[in-house]
Amino acid sequence: MYELKTKETENSVIEFIESIESQKKRADAYQLLDLFTDMTGYKGKMWGPSMIGFGSYHYTYKTGHEGDAFLVGFSPRKAKISLYFAADAPKREELLSKLGKHTTGKACVYINKLADIDTAILKELIQHSIAFLQELYPPK
Repeated sequence: MYELKTKETENSVIEFIESIESQKKRADAYQLLDLFTDMTGYKGKMWGPSMIGFGSYHYTYKTGHEGDAFLVGFSPRKAKISLYFAADAPKREELLSKLGKHTTGKACVYINKLADIDTAILKELIQHSIAFLQELYPPK
């Protein structure tokens, strides 16, 4: 049976952020931690070795595959900061067009630094993503 690699851990979010070499990236990570905490009402938790997730939901796909994931999150990686939102949320592309300097992957949004984006739009992305996921996978 397939097992998820990215699971919630008991590792310390603060210890992880403190281990970031770049002072600027560390400062951005603390700002994101505060912003995501304020917007979600959830305490940040480590998921895997380098992702900070907020809230969680349980999903089941039509294939029968199921698991748990965080609602929204971020990871201050060496090259860029990864932001995680629901990939299929209806207003995602519209909001991303207003976010500022970023690139996207399948489910990730990559930024160089927090100063490159509009934090008001980031807050909207967080709220929109959570609302979408909680409607799709209602909390039990």
